[in-house]
Amino acid sequence: MTTVLLATFDLMPDGEPGGDLLVAAFAERGVEARWARWDDPSVDWAAADLVAARSTWDYHRRLRPFLEWAARVEETTPLLNGAEVFGWNADKIYLAELADVVPMVPTAPLDDTELAVGLRAGLERWGSVVVKPRTGAGGNGVVVVESLADPRLEGLAPGPWIVQPVVESVRTVGESSVYVLGGAAVSQVDKLPAGGEVRVHELYGGSTRPVPLDPIRAGVAVEAVRAVERRTGADLAYARIDLMAWRDAWVVSELELIEPGLYLDVEPANAAHFAEAVVRRLSRG
Repeated sequence: MTTVLLATFDLMPDGEPGGDLLVAAFAERGVEARWARWDDPSVDWAAADLVAARSTWDYHRRLRPFLEWAARVEETTPLLNGAEVFGWNADKIYLAELADVVPMVPTAPLDDTELAVGLRAGLERWGSVVVKPRTGAGGNGVVVVESLADPRLEGLAPGPWIVQPVVESVRTVGESSVYVLGGAAVSQVDKLPAGGEVRVHELYGGSTRPVPLDPIRAGVAVEAVRAVERRTGADLAYARIDLMAWRDAWVVSELELIEPGLYLDVEPANAAHFAEAVVRRLSRG
């Protein structure tokens, strides 16, 4: 039987919430899928027919060993999206790199050598700004800043960072996530933050719900995936494109190409969508 290993991390040995649905969806298609910790030395990744990074949600804290693991895996076994894409996507400066071809939340680099200069420029340009680590996940280390005198700047997470305008619509309209699998947009979930927050993650009180796929947002998401493929030369098997409303248009706020949560506990149909995309990829040999 064809075997797919779904990589996770030690706090989630059974995978992301709803991970059993993903295993079942593969089984319905004649594929044995198993969850395995990416850093477990006893796992024989070479014995699998394909590996998919799923809930490897500690990669941002352990980026170098994670990328080294990905490179080792793909020496013997197909790894969806691949180590090179993982390395590129782990640095949020890609948002600035692609801004010439895809509508993006405006983004500028920020580092310790010119922190005050960069922040001042952002504040003058946008009024209030969001500072994020260039490698980060789950909203960790995100700070909303309106002045250089903000005392939270003294406790910034380790840099380098990116600086962006505060997209005020996130507080009312929220954020949309469009799943692009096998090159096609297949589903959408919308996320709202809790009062006063800009982070939509459940960790900070946010909520998520499945909604019908909006053709406009789907079009932006698919074009973003195509732009990445043109820029990197990769053939992306999966992507989650996060979008926000900025100046009367939907723009990309994140490209999730490493381990995007499928929100299976909210949108169970994503299990079948993901499994079907992987099976099609397997059939290509």
